[in-house]
Amino acid sequence: MQTLIFKNYSEFLRRQNKEINGVTQAFVDNHRNYVEDNDDNEGCWNCSRCSGCSGCSDLKNAAPIEAMALDTTKSIMGNYPIVENIHQKVYEAANQPHGLDMNTFHSCGTKHCRAGWAIHLAGEQGYKLESHTDSVFAAMMIFKASSPSVEVSPVRFFEDNATALEDMRKCAELEKTNSNA
Repeated sequence: MQTLIFKNYSEFLRRQNKEINGVTQAFVDNHRNYVEDNDDNEGCWNCSRCSGCSGCSDLKNAAPIEAMALDTTKSIMGNYPIVENIHQKVYEAANQPHGLDMNTFHSCGTKHCRAGWAIHLAGEQGYKLESHTDSVFAAMMIFKASSPSVEVSPVRFFEDNATALEDMRKCAELEKTNSNA
């Protein structure tokens, strides 16, 4: 399948032909064989044959990862870790002195970005999901499974500390209001 260079993941998601693979220029610079690596892929993003293709963009023919076998609680999203009151817990943790660093997913056990806190609060299953996919995907699925009525766009994982913290506060309030309704 054809592989094209896109400016970013958002541009890749807006492509007309969903079968086309996408990469960034930075990816091309580090993976000289990106065309050959994507010959038989369909709809993949920045693929370097890291774990065998299961059509990661749309999870075609994908099997659940082994980490999820530990969780017997299934959500409408599938078998992803669920953190009760996730928005309230993320806001509480991030709002502590030195608790938020939006420049890195995990700085230490007590300092993470928004996505990092979601993964951290999901515990071992969160970290296993992250290691089998990536930080953004893991956090997105944990947020969606834990609180489907309060959505967090993945672009929010890349905001500055003040903007992110204010949105976390709003999401925590909305989640609390929804749970009291």
